[in-house]
Amino acid sequence: MGPGCVLARAEISFGAARLTAPALPLYKGSMFGIPSIQKLIVLAAVIALVWYGFKFIGRLQDQRKAEGGLGARAARRPKKRSRTAAAEPAVQDVEDMVACPVCQAYVQARGVTRCDRSDCPY
Repeated sequence: MGPGCVLARAEISFGAARLTAPALPLYKGSMFGIPSIQKLIVLAAVIALVWYGFKFIGRLQDQRKAEGGLGARAARRPKKRSRTAAAEPAVQDVEDMVACPVCQAYVQARGVTRCDRSDCPY
């Protein structure tokens, strides 16, 4: 028996006859004892597998980024043009806006037209 092992003995009596069970340990050694060499080898193998698995996935992602993110199969296929892409202008202009001094609403700086208010400055 190991150090710190507690023995339990069960006694049952039936009249004059007494039955005694053999002493059994309640727990077996320390929970955080020194692991066996086989467990250490398996642990090292699992850690190495996870480590190199992440390195491999990282390399694949780097290669995909270098190829443009699509891979070799997508590069061979012709690209489809959508109907909405042809209808939209390629570059959209940005308009400057100014606040109206009367109503504080923002209006275009160029090409401002008069609104329905009587005190509209435009």
